[in-house]
Formats: sequence, C-alpha cells, structure tokens
Amino acid sequence: MKTALAQMTSGDDPGDNLRQVQWMLAEAAAEGAEFVLTPEVTNCVSASRSQQNEVLRPEAEDPTLAALRQQAEELGIWLLIGSLALKTDDPDGRFANRSFLIGPDGGIRARYDKIHMFDVQVTPEETYRESDGFRPGDRAVLAETPFGAVGMTVCYDVRFPHLHQALARAGAEILTVPAAFSPVTGAAHWEALLRARAIETGCFVLAPAQTGTHPATRGKARRTYGHSMAISPWGEVLVDGGTEAGIHVFDMDRALVEDARAKVPALTHIRDFQGP
Repeated sequence: MKTALAQMTSGDDPGDNLRQVQWMLAEAAAEGAEFVLTPEVTNCVSASRSQQNEVLRPEAEDPTLAALRQQAEELGIWLLIGSLALKTDDPDGRFANRSFLIGPDGGIRARYDKIHMFDVQVTPEETYRESDGFRPGDRAVLAETPFGAVGMTVCYDVRFPHLHQALARAGAEILTVPAAFSPVTGAAHWEALLRARAIETGCFVLAPAQTGTHPATRGKARRTYGHSMAISPWGEVLVDGGTEAGIHVFDMDRALVEDARAKVPALTHIRDFQGP
C-alpha cells in the first residue's frame, strides 16, 4: 500500500502547525497514500513551559486532534498522529506526549503515551529533561489494521530494543517511531537505531521526523535532525527525507515481513537467561 511520511518544522503555535499538517495530508492523499504518519509533537515544539501551558489543551478539547480526525475521515486514510503534547490531570502539571492511530472513519483506534523520557546531556550546551515537563506512559500498545499490526513507539523509545521486540512478539509487523531527534544524536545514531530495530524484529520501521529550526515566540528555538525514514524488515532504507519539510510517499509491501522472518527467524530464538 502507498504510505507517506510527513516531515514537519512545527513551531510553538498549534494553529500554524495544524495548517501545515493539513496541507501535507491533502498532498499525501492526492499522491495515493492510504496511510500517512506525522512526527512527534506535531501540534507544538516548544522549550517554554509557559508557552505550552498557554496553548496546549486536554485531549477532549484539543483542536488539532479534532481537525485531523475529521480530515482523515474526509480523505478516507489511516493516520498516525506521531504525537500531540496534551494537558493532563498530573498533579505536577506535566503533559502527555501521546501518539494516536486514526482510522479512515475518523475514529481513534489506539493511543500510546511515550514511555521513555529523554533526560540527557548531549553536550555541555545541549541538555534535555523531558520528564520535567512530560509524564511517562507505562503501557505498550499494539493496534490491529487491515494492512498489519502496528506497534506504537515515540522517539527516545527507539533506544530500548526490548520494547520493540515485545511488540513484534505480540504480532507487530509495523513499528512506528515518530520523532523530534536532536541534531547531535541524530547524526550519530538515528539511522543505526532504526535499522537495528527493523533487523531485530523483521518489522517495517516508519519514522516521520521534525526537522530544522522551529519557530519560537517564547524561549529558545529548538533544532531537530530531520531525515524521516522508512526501513524495510530486512533493514534497507526505503526513504530518507533529508532536512527539508515535505511529504515522502513510498510503497509498503506486507509480504516483506514474512520474507525477512523466514530468512532469519530471530524472534522465535529468543531465550530466557539468568543475569550475570
């Protein structure tokens, strides 16, 4: 089936970002895509807690989610909203980083809250404390679709192979890894991690990404790596989106999953063992 990755440069104004992604979905559908994926934090990329508190909404009130559900129905497409930053009832006021799978009827088929938080110091000047602003999820999510079972992950999750192996062992044929990857870690690790997750599991790995310098009305402007990727179950790079925002359409052949797993049935060889 024709599948499309939307590579975005979201800023800290959800309205502007919604207009950008709606144009991309329409373009992808016009090119024949039946499954379209957007990046992590499609609705708001911001390093400012005050800006996030002002513009973000709970899931039930989020205008981006409502508009994209409607557009998915109008276009008759499956849509993975890579993630939305959403207000929650967390006592510390932390947000959710929540991925949504939307059916062609506009219905929410699955939700996944990012489990692993990006709390790192990449360089002396580049530090991230995602857990300060976002509460982690605690549940892996597998969604059934007519084109294969989809295991949902987000960005930093890609560094934790046990999550992806658990999804594949539960039946996943497609792993989604929407991201807003740091330029430093992206250049060093992004492609290698995505290819490793595909090779280990015999799954397609679909990774739509944020890219470039993100407009900011408050706080420091963030930069992200781009290079949205689609990886085959054999570990081949089918799409590399480079660094410009845009839509990337490709063919996803479900038969490649069975072929890769027949050649190297690693999932059936996993054994329990005692620790060192």
